Amino acid sequence: MDNKAPVTVIGLGLMGQALAGAFLKAGHPTIVWNRTAAKADQLVAEGARLASAVGDALQASSLTIVCVTDYQAMRELLGASDIDLNGTMLLNLTSGNSAQAREAARWTEQRGARYLDGAIMAIPPAIGTAEAVILHSGPQSDFEAHKSTLDALGTVTYLGADHGLASLYDGAGLTMMWSVLNAWLHGTAMLRTAGVDAVTYAPFARQIAAGVAEWLPGYAEQIDSGSFPAEVSALEGDARTMAHLIEESEALGVNAELPKLIKAMADRSIAAGHGAEQYPVLIEEFGKP
Repeated sequence: MDNKAPVTVIGLGLMGQALAGAFLKAGHPTIVWNRTAAKADQLVAEGARLASAVGDALQASSLTIVCVTDYQAMRELLGASDIDLNGTMLLNLTSGNSAQAREAARWTEQRGARYLDGAIMAIPPAIGTAEAVILHSGPQSDFEAHKSTLDALGTVTYLGADHGLASLYDGAGLTMMWSVLNAWLHGTAMLRTAGVDAVTYAPFARQIAAGVAEWLPGYAEQIDSGSFPAEVSALEGDARTMAHLIEESEALGVNAELPKLIKAMADRSIAAGHGAEQYPVLIEEFGKP
């Protein structure tokens, strides 16, 4: 496909505006539509064309990107009686969960459309740079057909045919992000009681986070094989250290909810007979409702 192919963007919130702006910057003819037309003013000044209606926007290019409030908003826009989805190629970059993504795929395909689901792992100012990771899931042939256009958005990644994978990876990335940040904040709160500021602690915390990240490939092999030999330490030993962390936090007057949660899960795993195994055995606790 011509890497300057026209592209349509429906939904011009901050992220939608960033997406359309990146296509324009890369030289793609860009058609936009938004319920509040004034949000397109700056993009139109930069060369975008404002479609008069959703149907016109859909017909104006071979790829339409939808970035609206939620999946329900997408269905309300595209499900109107005057909208013909037959033969259109939709990429939905609206935030949601994997069940919504799979249902959206069924809903659009029943109406004759091709459908990819996606997730944006970036803030609006990063769109159009390599730092912006855009995840895609759905038919690989559809992704490959439009990859040269999508490259304008950042680092585009294809995950697999299951339409729910982009949302699942998004969720997995968010839990990593918040867990790392919460652990850092807990440690910062502890050190502040001794007069150590966050700026001083941050390089050490970054070193620890990078070191732990190096364990992941080996731990992943244990999880996938279902075997957790204690090559580094046993969970029961880790649990004793967790108890020390809780005691220290409470003695300092620092919130101990995070280490208590971690230890509660470890205690359940130990009670189930896994105390002599390595930390990744906790996957069995995380895998429960």
